[in-house]
Amino acid sequence: MNAASTGLAAGMALGFAGYFGGFWAFLLVLVLGAAGLLAGLVLQGDVDLRGRRQR
Repeated sequence: MNAASTGLAAGMALGFAGYFGGFWAFLLVLVLGAAGLLAGLVLQGDVDLRGRRQR
């Protein structure tokens, strides 16, 4: 399991921990899953945020 998959799984687990409510729970899982994926990709080195910050 690479860092992106681990980050995605962590974000999804956090989302499911807050899963006590319909549509808002879906949005919570979606947002936290995306945040976990982004964090995993940054840790893996596939996404470089330094280039975007220097603009």
